[in-house]
Amino acid sequence: MQIIKKPSLPTGLRRRLWRLPIGLYRLGLGSLLGRRIMLLAHIGRVSGRPRQAVIEVIEHGEHGYVAASGFGPKADWYQNILKTPDVTIQIGGRTLQVTATPLPVDEGAEIMARYAPRHPAAARRLCKIMGFAIDGSTQDYREVGRRIPFVRFAPRAH
Repeated sequence: MQIIKKPSLPTGLRRRLWRLPIGLYRLGLGSLLGRRIMLLAHIGRVSGRPRQAVIEVIEHGEHGYVAASGFGPKADWYQNILKTPDVTIQIGGRTLQVTATPLPVDEGAEIMARYAPRHPAAARRLCKIMGFAIDGSTQDYREVGRRIPFVRFAPRAH
């Protein structure tokens, strides 16, 4: 694994394209995106205003949903959930009140190593977005997983 460049946050048209799925959720069509794309409703750390982002579900299970900050630790949504971790996610037609918890680096490495063989094209894209050149080995994906912030979104008790 080699670092080629630092990821740059999307701006202009690129940002609009990344945010396009938010419109589908607003129209009640989030189920068209399947179970791999979630709508995250969170609070802005500076403004205190409601914000939304769409992020990929890396894995899910009995302990909640896991996502990665593909643009790194400086992504707005990631910074916002660090300040206010009680958020809402919508996946397809389901809406859940959850608490966002950053995962330890070693856990992120193992999650990435499991994710890559299940979704090889998406894993390669994520690595490219983050500025990593990889050889496709499990070890490379583990190394990338150590450098990408992962977050678990665990359901809150009612």
